[in-house]
Amino acid sequence: MDPTTTGTMTRPGVGVSGSGRPRLAPHVRLTFCRVRQRHILLHPETVVVLNGSGADILELCDGRHTVAEIVAELGARYQTVPDDEVQRFLTRLVARRCVELADG
Repeated sequence: MDPTTTGTMTRPGVGVSGSGRPRLAPHVRLTFCRVRQRHILLHPETVVVLNGSGADILELCDGRHTVAEIVAELGARYQTVPDDEVQRFLTRLVARRCVELADG
């Protein structure tokens, strides 16, 4: 058994690969804050205010899209999306337990 995984979900702190399928953790919610006029992540006792690209990435984190598919979708929308930046963003959220990553 691979020591970096529990079941089919990657443990926090483990890097994100292009074949992983990210989704929001069960206790996390992506919503739009009318006061801030921005998307936010809500999880117990914490609010993360997202920029536009962060919200766009997380809207595609449904457990069906791979990281590579998310990068391709955003690339089609915005012409260029550095896949390493998407992977770093998701790695940070996995480490904070906001995102879970199913093996691809």
